[in-house]
Amino acid sequence: MTRTSSAPAVTRTSSALLRSPVAALLAVLLAASGVLLGAGGAQAAGYRYWSFWEGDGKSWAYATQGPSLVRPDDGTVQGFRFAVSEDSADADRPRHAPDFGAICADTPAKGGAKRVALVIDPGTAEDAPTGEKPPALRTACAQVAPDASSAEALASVAKPLRYDSSAMICAISGYPKSGCGEQVSGDGGKKDGSGKPTDDASASSAPAADDGGSGGGPSAGLLLGIGAVLLLGIAAVFQARRRR
Repeated sequence: MTRTSSAPAVTRTSSALLRSPVAALLAVLLAASGVLLGAGGAQAAGYRYWSFWEGDGKSWAYATQGPSLVRPDDGTVQGFRFAVSEDSADADRPRHAPDFGAICADTPAKGGAKRVALVIDPGTAEDAPTGEKPPALRTACAQVAPDASSAEALASVAKPLRYDSSAMICAISGYPKSGCGEQVSGDGGKKDGSGKPTDDASASSAPAADDGGSGGGPSAGLLLGIGAVLLLGIAAVFQARRRR
């Protein structure tokens, strides 16, 4: 009578039992990673503020200095845009071409003065503070002293201006009525605290690109946590295989 070994069947059964908890573990780890990534996205936030731009005749570039420091040359085009953005890379540009010739066409050159073309864009209703309606976009040709700053050029055509204690522009032509660089959550709701941009307003009107998790993606700590979870999962798989 021939005896048939049951070892292969036992091995297959053990492997199946082993794969089952490993697969379950990996499923849990992937689900946890998804939750963590989702939490990181939910924390995305922006700032509601006036950004400052410089035009080259064809396009806009985000200014690297604040308007109180910049002293534009005659023939310069500059823009101001009110909107909610996470950082300078995400900021909305003025919705008007930086065309000096068109903006200053009716303002002839004058000795002892310079002309600075300005685009003042209060943005859309979506970015407006609760209860306020943005005024219409407008352009202006400021004719100011040769050594005037961009802030002085703006003041000559768009009063009243409102600043905070660090010289950040809070309102142009009285808009908005209140608030200054306040932080808003990813869904547009205002968070507790002022959440003001951390850059020196005299150097830039923008919020910092890395502002304690206000960016659009998960933070470095969150990514490290996800990596640690995945590494634990991989280690568990290898350990399980060694026990076969």
